[in-house]
Amino acid sequence: MMRKAIVIGVLSVSVFAGVYTRADRVKDMQTMAQAMNDIESGFFFNDKQKVIKGALKLSDTIRHVRPPLEDKEEKNPMMRYMNEKVKFSNKIVKKIDRKAETIIERFQDGDVSEALQAYKKIMSSCMECHAKIRKW
Repeated sequence: MMRKAIVIGVLSVSVFAGVYTRADRVKDMQTMAQAMNDIESGFFFNDKQKVIKGALKLSDTIRHVRPPLEDKEEKNPMMRYMNEKVKFSNKIVKKIDRKAETIIERFQDGDVSEALQAYKKIMSSCMECHAKIRKW
């Protein structure tokens, strides 16, 4: 009986969680690009709400990003080990999420130069990820 409950629980979570596909990743990347544009525009026009809204959208979207199911289920164990896609993705997600929080905190405190530094570090993380993903 307990085994049935566990299996049903796992199945229901996997059904409702859905499968993350390459198309999902593309959509998330487009959303994050728009969020970065909003942040940058907010900096140019000193629009605190636009910066905050963009950083929150970026932070919310980055938390969904992960390797698509087809990458996680790589058949060749050596390739799966060498790529370290999940580990790499998690590292980038955490880094960008922290820097988005920094942008909000620093911009609200009036420390625009530190907020810009955090934005620059996010852009650098984006480029690092994109360069690596293109090799996948």
